[in-house]
Amino acid sequence: MTSNQQSVVDEDTFTVRRTILIEAPVEKVWTAVTAPEHISKWFGQAVFSGTAAGSTGTLTWPGNQPIPVRIEAVDEPRSVSYRWGNDDAAGRPPADVDGGPSTVFTFTLETVPGGTRLTVVETGFETTSDPLANLESHRTGWDAELDTLVALVEAP
Repeated sequence: MTSNQQSVVDEDTFTVRRTILIEAPVEKVWTAVTAPEHISKWFGQAVFSGTAAGSTGTLTWPGNQPIPVRIEAVDEPRSVSYRWGNDDAAGRPPADVDGGPSTVFTFTLETVPGGTRLTVVETGFETTSDPLANLESHRTGWDAELDTLVALVEAP
């Protein structure tokens, strides 16, 4: 497939967006972005109370405190949205997803010739402690994390 573009920041709408092409079927990509044991292989260590909208959990990276997460919406296998309290500029995550500023990231999956088009859009940065710093931090994060996802899902 073609090389994947990097994440793009829209400062007017406080949004980070990245679209990538993955040489794998939608079902395999869906599992990678929704099953905690698979999310943990390319993103943060994921723990969730369930898989339906309203389920809560955490994402944790080595050396950092757990970030609270809630599944906001699920439309299997087309899209899933997560709300998380990941305000990097604040330096410390809230105790729960409603306990401070939060953003929502949505994965949208589309079958295309040769695999899956995956788009992630993260919104809500205007509510964070430093919107511009958080936009940049999450932009670079999505670049690194989604590159890891592609390598993992495309591996034989």
